[in-house]
Amino acid sequence: MCIRDSYKHYLNITKIVKTIKTDEPSEDDIFSSYWEKYSMGPSTITELVNKFAETTPNKNYLIDADLDLHISYGKLKKDILRLGIFFQQNDIQALDKVGFMLDNGYASSLLFVAAMYHGITIVPLNVLAGAKQIKYTLEHSECKLILASKLYINKFNDILESSNAQVVLHEKADDLKISNQKNSNLTVKTLGSDTPAVLIYTSGTTGVPKGVLLSHKNVLAGGKNTVIAHEIKANDVSFCVLPLYHINAEMVSIASALVSNSCVVIVSKFSVTNFWHIIEKYKCTWFSVVPTIINYLLNDNFDVSSLSLKNLRFGRSASAPLSPEVHKKFEQVFNVKIIETMGLTETSAQILSNPMEKGKHGSAGIPYGNEVKIIDDTGKYLTTGNAGELVIKGDNVLLEYFKNEEATAKAFNQDGYFLTGDLGVEDKDGFFFITGRKKELIIKGGENISPREIDDTLYKHNAVLEACTFGIKDDNYGEEISACVFLKDNLSVNEEELLALCIADLGEYKTPSQIIFVNEPLPKGPSGKIQRLKIASQYSHT
Repeated sequence: MCIRDSYKHYLNITKIVKTIKTDEPSEDDIFSSYWEKYSMGPSTITELVNKFAETTPNKNYLIDADLDLHISYGKLKKDILRLGIFFQQNDIQALDKVGFMLDNGYASSLLFVAAMYHGITIVPLNVLAGAKQIKYTLEHSECKLILASKLYINKFNDILESSNAQVVLHEKADDLKISNQKNSNLTVKTLGSDTPAVLIYTSGTTGVPKGVLLSHKNVLAGGKNTVIAHEIKANDVSFCVLPLYHINAEMVSIASALVSNSCVVIVSKFSVTNFWHIIEKYKCTWFSVVPTIINYLLNDNFDVSSLSLKNLRFGRSASAPLSPEVHKKFEQVFNVKIIETMGLTETSAQILSNPMEKGKHGSAGIPYGNEVKIIDDTGKYLTTGNAGELVIKGDNVLLEYFKNEEATAKAFNQDGYFLTGDLGVEDKDGFFFITGRKKELIIKGGENISPREIDDTLYKHNAVLEACTFGIKDDNYGEEISACVFLKDNLSVNEEELLALCIADLGEYKTPSQIIFVNEPLPKGPSGKIQRLKIASQYSHT
């Protein structure tokens, strides 16, 4: 579905169509206006910050909820220029790489935007990735400078000391030492839309991490696609609880706020206890989370009726498929609409999103700002109703895999579509349903089985907080089905009950041969996505 088709669909299923009369502008006119609004204007982060610092200098861009610190667009630019002097005095120039090891807050948010503003490529370091991956990332990225908190300097001291990068303690946004600031002549380099902006590494669960290099065009497209899909306006206030070393927080929260001239509220870490209170305090209009967080909020079952959440329009779920049962239950319990979406690091986050009205439970939605198609194993494009691999083309697709020409070449088909590795199907209404990852498919007796389908069934049981289905080697079938579950506090269920649930829902063939009960939460990546392949490796011999 191309962007025009996506927009047509958008018109058909939103209230916009209700306002169109015969004597009003044609669809072509409406489309032209729509696309001009989001395709024209600033082509770099630098131009975007300059625009809003001039036009709305006193408007809030970011609120650090931990410090109750309010940062305007004017203050943001002032601090960005100050950081530019710091970079200059430390011999950091445009196209150099700067990494950070910081929890969420204004300090990390400022650094993320400031580096891009000055043409520097920012490298968010995943502090949960483990020492081996962090060491590889530092070496492979060629970072010249690392800004880190005391906590992470101490934790990764050996790795940081062995790197070639300069390491600077960075706790607060204004604590960097800058000498003779008034006498410093800062030159802001003129950038192009294809100037590298972010270098972010994949989790590496399937091998050596790959460095995803995103340009200014990619970052702005990621923000724009979010803004268009969710109808974000300048008076919106988003709530960011996901880590800034993950693509979701970077694009969906930070970039979309910049694109829409809106405000983002950020906290250092997600807290079940404080989640709803912060939304109330700062009058947040939407939030972005992952299915794991949705499950934990449900498990907490906080009574929101005592709070004033009248400003809250919706919540956004991404990074992993959301079980339809969990989706419906969350909306019933909290009376908050959840918009399910789908995206990748390589696509600057969002590819698909359900419309704000008339979405479909279980679907990742429709394309906004990019083209999405489905192909079979031979590369042939498939029609609606036929399952295959999702491929995508758009301004949000990565520049390249850093220093890996072979991987970059293999990532695109002959028509320039990026091969996502995600499996799915498009229905007659243009909605895409994700069935799994190519590498995660369970092939039992020659039949392809999606582990997500079994996960969804397990989540139907009230006692199940986390579920993960995977394949194990089997002499008879090639692969057999196994599943790990982590239960909610004070609730119980035995293996026989869960197997009976699967048989009733899926039939015996798709029912796991075993259920493994674990005593701690399942391992997750930085976005909160359960690491299926890691779990499969860990429990394949159980």
